[in-house]
Amino acid sequence: MGQNVAQKLIAAHLVSGEMTPGQEIALRIDQTLTQDATGTLVMLELEALGLDRARTEVSVQYVDHNLLQTDSKNAEDHDFLRSACRRFGIWYSKPGNGVSHPTHMQRFGRPGTTLAGSDSHTPAAGSLGMLAIGLGGIEVAMAIAGEPIHLRMPEIWGVRLAGALPAWVSAKDVILEMLRRHGVKGGVNRIIEYHGPGLATLTAMDRHVIANMGAELGATTTVFPSDEQVRAFLRAERREDDFVEILADADATYDLADEIDLSTVEPLIALPSSPGNVVTVRDVAGRDVQQVVLGSSANPGLRDFAVVAAIVSGRQADPRVSFDVNPTSRQILQDLTKMGATFDLIAAGARLHQSGCMGCIGMGQAPANGRNSLRTVPRNFPGRSGTREDSVYLCSPETVAAAALTGQITDPRDLPALLGITCPRIKLPAESSVNTAMLEPPPAESADHTELVKGRNIASLPDFPPLPDRVEAPVVLKAGDDVSTDEILPAGARVLPYRSNIPKLAEFTFGQIDESYADRALGSRDRGGHIVVAGTNYGQGSSREHAAITPRFLGLRIVLAVSFARIHWQNLANFGVLALEFGDPDDYQRIKQDDVLVVDNLRYAIASGTAITVRNATTEDEYLARHHLSARQVAMVLAGGMIPWLRNHEPASPR
Repeated sequence: MGQNVAQKLIAAHLVSGEMTPGQEIALRIDQTLTQDATGTLVMLELEALGLDRARTEVSVQYVDHNLLQTDSKNAEDHDFLRSACRRFGIWYSKPGNGVSHPTHMQRFGRPGTTLAGSDSHTPAAGSLGMLAIGLGGIEVAMAIAGEPIHLRMPEIWGVRLAGALPAWVSAKDVILEMLRRHGVKGGVNRIIEYHGPGLATLTAMDRHVIANMGAELGATTTVFPSDEQVRAFLRAERREDDFVEILADADATYDLADEIDLSTVEPLIALPSSPGNVVTVRDVAGRDVQQVVLGSSANPGLRDFAVVAAIVSGRQADPRVSFDVNPTSRQILQDLTKMGATFDLIAAGARLHQSGCMGCIGMGQAPANGRNSLRTVPRNFPGRSGTREDSVYLCSPETVAAAALTGQITDPRDLPALLGITCPRIKLPAESSVNTAMLEPPPAESADHTELVKGRNIASLPDFPPLPDRVEAPVVLKAGDDVSTDEILPAGARVLPYRSNIPKLAEFTFGQIDESYADRALGSRDRGGHIVVAGTNYGQGSSREHAAITPRFLGLRIVLAVSFARIHWQNLANFGVLALEFGDPDDYQRIKQDDVLVVDNLRYAIASGTAITVRNATTEDEYLARHHLSARQVAMVLAGGMIPWLRNHEPASPR
């Protein structure tokens, strides 16, 4: 039987395990990607591992999330990251060079390779025929040290594309259509692989848009073939020699199947406050708009900016609208300027910001309370924008441009009748303005003597004790469904500067849900810790391991949920928190906040099987719970997390 692209990529990098859905497999990693919001911890973890030099083909540290330097903390983190890159042999992308995912695709992405990234949107590189997976930082640190990554073998979900997109519709609408059909849990434990004749009409950067937001479906990753569109992209980046054709075999099959006729896709929009809350733009047309934001890793391509520039050319943005533009890289800004598109945007009233994530991660560009903000970013979780009572919509560049001009949510297909604007045909340059000036290569020789530059805001990783044999602890928080890592531990300008200072960062834990959590949790730490109870898809969203570390620092020992999002479930195990799922989801309703839960003989129970009995000492109810940990993960949780577990194992061996 023939193989699909995902199976070929996995088979070529399989270290151990069988390619059977649900079984744990280990994969060799060729490349890694870290960004500044998560990379500081990765570098501290490399220091704790005693690494001399990166053992991957390529590892790159990007500074793209926290570019606002309102005091010394941010600059100190950047100094630390640069010194760590020199110490461990890692490329350093300077602040303002570009957002990690499109920049990595332009400069380092290579068909047929694997990429592990400490960012949940790492799967964007699947647009080049790569197997790219978002993980917690400690797992990326291990990959940098030459160790394989471990995950459950996903199902392969084949999505056949036919036809071609109509006027005023673009790649963002395709992934929004997937979210409209399947919601934020539809891709859990699955790899999405796109195939079919419609692929020929989608450029590599169009595919990046779709692969990037596969994370919003909960997918392990997204894969596209490496075909002539990928060759054309690499040729434009002066890297055609890196092209390798990787196609699904003619008789390849998939575990699940879906199909999208691209010609039937229409402008779509995700309503506040979930990427899965998708309707047609016409369904909500006429709502007033106070802000539009163009840019981010979800719509990073030159075409995405150029089409907006062409639509607004010669016109002015509505006076009620803040028109914010975040170029995704210096290179794209150069190309936009050569095309004259930068001038069109500025003349139309656009506010040009730094090349970086910016408003996507809540670093500036926070909207007014309750006022509608339309953004091309990948996520609109509550408060992620930096405004607690935000109203953020996710949409395509075309829909952003229409709203910028009209001051209302407007179907871009109505622009010809409303403003006499015809759908622009964008001709992109055959060759990109390749710019490597802000990419600093690692030293040619080992630099393990290089001193790490640690400012006052860089704190050491806390030590966590082993899992006790008996847990008797209160439910300090009962959370609902689809709790995101943004709600567990937010980013944004108020919090992100403390990303290297766990004790201070912990003060913000669960602040979006319950501002009293941190104080109450800290009070439980010396009395056996505490428990969090949650609904379905707990921990969706960002890969930030801080969302596991700070609750653990505050004494979290067990999370009992209906179900978990993949990356956060792994992160909990990595830091010694036991993730349990209800055997009967209805038992979730039987537990109240402040109930005291008891688990006896816990260490033996999780080591000998998957079933755990949880007793509610407050009500005398009992619940059957299960864990899905592999033997390796059980050992980690028992030890208190991956780092203490590693202390009892041999150090990483060279590749």
